[in-house]
Amino acid sequence: MKAVGITCVLLAAMPLSFGASKEIIELQRDVAQLQDQVRNLQKTLDQLTVLAQQALDAGNRNNASLAVMQSNLGDTSKSVRESVSAPLMSVGTKMDAMSEDFRNLRETVNDVSARLGKLDAKVTDLQNAVTIISRPPVQPPAPDTTAMPQGTTPGTPAGNTTPPPGMKSETLYTSAYRDYLGGNYDLALQEFSDYIKYFNETQFAPNSQFYIGNIYYKRQDYPNALAAFDAVLEHYSDNPKTAGAHYWKGKTLLAMSKRDAAAKEFREILSKYPDSDVAPQAKIELRHLGLSPGTGAATKGRSRRS
Repeated sequence: MKAVGITCVLLAAMPLSFGASKEIIELQRDVAQLQDQVRNLQKTLDQLTVLAQQALDAGNRNNASLAVMQSNLGDTSKSVRESVSAPLMSVGTKMDAMSEDFRNLRETVNDVSARLGKLDAKVTDLQNAVTIISRPPVQPPAPDTTAMPQGTTPGTPAGNTTPPPGMKSETLYTSAYRDYLGGNYDLALQEFSDYIKYFNETQFAPNSQFYIGNIYYKRQDYPNALAAFDAVLEHYSDNPKTAGAHYWKGKTLLAMSKRDAAAKEFREILSKYPDSDVAPQAKIELRHLGLSPGTGAATKGRSRRS
């Protein structure tokens, strides 16, 4: 009976032992699969590590190449700057030398022109001296320093009247221009008027007529200023003050509210004297009038000379 009991117990325990072994086998199989997955993940990680290292190495190589290229570019730029700057400096030096030569030439020309003007004045003085010797002049009346002489207008040269004894054209003009620059307009007006009266055929007659107009303009005596500038254009049409006379005639017409006539004078400057000193001012005046500066013939303007 005892042996039968033991046998029964063993037979009862056999299914339990068989079930436990099956679960262990399944667990072992799952563990083996997990181990395989871990090994695969490790291989993948190793491959990614290799790729990352390769990418890092490629980046380092690219950085090195860029550094070399930057260095070469800097050297090339420096070389180009050095090769270009030297010729540019040479050209600049030559331009400065040419500018200085041109300035010296202009001063020489101005000096020659001044000498010619003085020579012309001296010739006129000699002619007047001969006239005085041959026919003693009548002493003129005392001048009125506040207005033009009686019977004359700013726009009418008085003709070659014999000057008073001792009056020289060069001295008279120099004195008149000095008084004009000093703001002594009454005396300058009389002196310029005397110059026109006695020396209206000499070199500085256009200048004197021009400054007469300028004095009247400064006094806001626009009718007399207009007549004076017209006299420059009518009696001395080809002289260094022609462009300036057109400009100040235009300014005078503007002051008299004659806009169309003023614009015509400014356009005359740009047409005939585009290189004159007053051409830029004429363009500005046209723009102020709401007009666009026109272009004209290439007749060179003359520089203004006192």
